[in-house]
Amino acid sequence: MKIELIKIAKDTNLFLMKFLSKQKNSQLIPVMKYGLFPGGKKIRSKILVDIGSLLSIDYKTLIAISAAVECIHAYSLIHDDLPCMDNDKMRRGKPSVHIKFGESTAVLAGNSLLTMAFEILANPTLKLNEKIKINLIKKLSECSGHVGIAGGQYLDLSYEKKKISKKKIIEMEIKKTGKLFSFCCVAPAIIKKKKIKEIKYFENIGSDIGLLFQIADDLIDFKGNSKIAGKKTGKDQKKGKATLISLLGYRNAIKYCNKIFFDINKNLTKYGLNSKNIKETLDYILNRDK
Repeated sequence: MKIELIKIAKDTNLFLMKFLSKQKNSQLIPVMKYGLFPGGKKIRSKILVDIGSLLSIDYKTLIAISAAVECIHAYSLIHDDLPCMDNDKMRRGKPSVHIKFGESTAVLAGNSLLTMAFEILANPTLKLNEKIKINLIKKLSECSGHVGIAGGQYLDLSYEKKKISKKKIIEMEIKKTGKLFSFCCVAPAIIKKKKIKEIKYFENIGSDIGLLFQIADDLIDFKGNSKIAGKKTGKDQKKGKATLISLLGYRNAIKYCNKIFFDINKNLTKYGLNSKNIKETLDYILNRDK
């Protein structure tokens, strides 16, 4: 599992390096690279490759799409860290982009990574027909905007220091984190031109994986080590963030996490032994410490 995760991260970073090297030079590129590289663990990319392998999608195609996903993820982190948002000074074990380069530059670099994701999907080097590309771009747009990451971040900020219901917290976490995981699961199904029912099946699995990831992330913030996590922990409690931990308590949040884990695995049983890789990734998400 770890070897495969490292390979996917390396191949995705290599794709992004090559793609950036072909761009017209600008003063924002070093800032974009700072936000992208070396990057995190590439768990979203791993999920994309795992689901892609279930549907026999070409690995190089999956890496190109994962590069677009990592651009969206990096943009969202750069913006989330800003003083007007979560005001985080550390990210991935180094100063946040706005600390290193200034707030306005961080906003512009984040915007540039957001738009570059769609440039990657539209690029002729991605050997897919135009209709499939349009469907991928449409789906990634939805997952990134007001009904996805941006909308989820808005709710996250507006729920601070308020008593929020379990249903609303789950809705917020699915938008904030689950939607991008949902794209990673549904992209291979879009490429294979699956029917609406099958598309919905993969979307739901992705949302559940994103929710699992977010709760595991919140658990790390609650009890994790800042040095290991590569970012400051204990922030959620100080800011009065609405999380399932703040609502249900630490032990019940773990139980809820385990239930999601069980439900996802149950939904993957129809793929039998072929789902081994994705199940290993889910186990990693659940038990990670950073």
